[in-house]
Amino acid sequence: MLRGLEIRDILIIDRLDLEFRPGLNVLTGETGAGKSILLDSLGFVLGWRGRADLVRQGAAQGEVTALFELEPDHPARAVLAEAGIPVSDELLLRRVNTTEGRKTAWVNDRRVTGEVLRQLSAVLVELHGQHDDRGLLDTRGHRALLDTYGQHDALLEDLAVAWAGWREARRARERAAESLERARAEEDFLRHAAEELLDLDPQPGEEPELDARRRLMQSAERMLGDVRGAQNAMGGENGAEGAMAQAARWLEGAGPALEGLADAPLAALDRAMAELAEAQAGVEACLDALTFDPLELEATEERLFALRALARKHAVVPDDLPGLAADFQARIEAIDGGAGSLAALSKAEAEAGDAYRALADKLSASRRAAAARFDAAVMAELAPLKMERAVFATEIAEGPAGPEGQDSVAFRVATNPGAPSGPLEKIASGGELSRFLLALKVCLTTDSHGLTLIFDEIDRGVGGATADAVGRRLAALAAGHAQVLVVTHSPQVAALGSHHWRVEKRVENDATLSTVTPLAPEDRVDEIARMISGDRITEAAREAARALLSA
Repeated sequence: MLRGLEIRDILIIDRLDLEFRPGLNVLTGETGAGKSILLDSLGFVLGWRGRADLVRQGAAQGEVTALFELEPDHPARAVLAEAGIPVSDELLLRRVNTTEGRKTAWVNDRRVTGEVLRQLSAVLVELHGQHDDRGLLDTRGHRALLDTYGQHDALLEDLAVAWAGWREARRARERAAESLERARAEEDFLRHAAEELLDLDPQPGEEPELDARRRLMQSAERMLGDVRGAQNAMGGENGAEGAMAQAARWLEGAGPALEGLADAPLAALDRAMAELAEAQAGVEACLDALTFDPLELEATEERLFALRALARKHAVVPDDLPGLAADFQARIEAIDGGAGSLAALSKAEAEAGDAYRALADKLSASRRAAAARFDAAVMAELAPLKMERAVFATEIAEGPAGPEGQDSVAFRVATNPGAPSGPLEKIASGGELSRFLLALKVCLTTDSHGLTLIFDEIDRGVGGATADAVGRRLAALAAGHAQVLVVTHSPQVAALGSHHWRVEKRVENDATLSTVTPLAPEDRVDEIARMISGDRITEAAREAARALLSA
C-alpha cells in the first residue's frame, strides 16, 4: 500500500508531501492543474518509462520518494530478497534525476538499477486508463490474466515440470543421434584401429620393460666376459674360494697349539665363505640373464618398434595404448548398440511428449471453462456501466507449445450486437474503453494482493448514472483490496471517495507551481460543487454536491 509520496523540483512542483490512506483516494482539479504530474512522478520513482524533462526549471535535480507499507506475505519481499536488499515492513523508494538526464535510484537506502525498480513496480502498483499499455490492453498478458482468474497455478506448475521433462528427453535423443552420426562417420577407422590394437594386444608397462630387455641383450656380449672373469676369480682352486679353504685348513692344523686364538679367524672365514657363496650365486644369475637365444633380441626389437609405431600413429604414449583400445572398443559397441539406445530414447521422448500434451489439453479445457465464466462476469459488470449491448469474449486459439501450455489467449469486444469484434484498444471509444477496463479490473482483482490500483481519468466520456456506476465499482474495489487512487473529473466518482485531494496551480514570483491539498468534509462540498457548475459555485451546486456525498 502506498503511504507517502514526496516530490521535489519535478516539473511545476517545487515541494510536495502527500500521505495516502487505505480505501478510495480521489484526486480532482482543473485540467492542467498537475494531476498527471503526480502520476508522472510516481511512475518515475517506480522506474517506468516516461518523459525525460522532469526537472523543474532552475533546479539542479528533481527527486521523488515513495513509501510503501508491506504486509507479511507481500510479493515485494521476495523481489527485495532476490536483490539482496534489507526487507522490513516499510519499503522506501527514492530516485533522483539531474538536468543532464542522469538517474540514480535507491531502495531502502541501497542503490539499485532501474530493472529492480520495475520488478518492484510490477507487484506494488497497477496503472489503468485510456492509454493503458502495461496490462489489460497488452495481448501478451491476457493468458496470464485468464490463468489468474481460473486459479491455474497448480496446473501450470505441473505443466512446467512436464515441459522441462519433454524438452530434456528431446535433447537427450538429439544428443544421442548426433553422437551416433559422428561415430558412424568414423566407423571404418574405428574398426580397423581396434582390430590393429587387438592383434598387438599392448599391456600396461610393457614398453619400458621391452626397452630395458633390449638394451641388456645389446650389451650382453661385452658384459658376459667381465662376469665370467668375476666367476673365475671367486671359484675354483686358484680363486678366492680355494684360497679361503686353504687358509682355514692351516688355521685348523695350528689350532690346538694356539689354545683358542684361531677360533675367531676361523669363524670369520666361515662367514666370508658363506657371503662368497651368495656372491657366486648372484654371478650365476647374471650369467643366466646374459645368456639368451639370439632370436630373442630380434623378436624384442620388433615388438618394441611395433608398440612405438602404433603409439605415434594415434599420437599417444605407448602406455596409453591399452586405454585407447578399450575406448575404441566402447565406441564400436556404442555404434553396434546405438540403434537400440536411440529407439529407447525416442520412446522416452514420445512418452514425455504424451504426458505434456495430456496436461496441456487439461489446462486448455480448464482455460475454456474459465473463459466462459470470465466472459459472463465481465458482461454482468458491463450492464450497470450502460454497456449492456456490448459483447465481450475471450478468444482461445492453438498456439506454440511451451511451459505455459499450447494456447494463445486474447480479449476481444464488439460494442454493438452484430458488429465485428476486435482488440479492446481498436474497437472501443475512449469512454467505452475506460468502462471495459474497469469491468475487467473488477473481475480480475479477486486475488490481487497488496497492489495499489491507480485509475487515470477512467471515467472520461461518461456522466450521470454511468459515472455513478463507475464510482461505485471503484469504491467496491477499494473496499475489497485496500487502496485505489483515481484521478477524475466526475463529481459522481469524486463523491464516493474515502479521501479527497484537490490539485491546483498558483503563480508565485512569475513561476507556476502545482499544489495538492487534502480536503476536509466542508471543503469537499465546494470542490464537488465546482466540478458540477464550473468556476462560479452556486448554492444549487452545493446542494447537489451534498446530495452526492450523502448518497
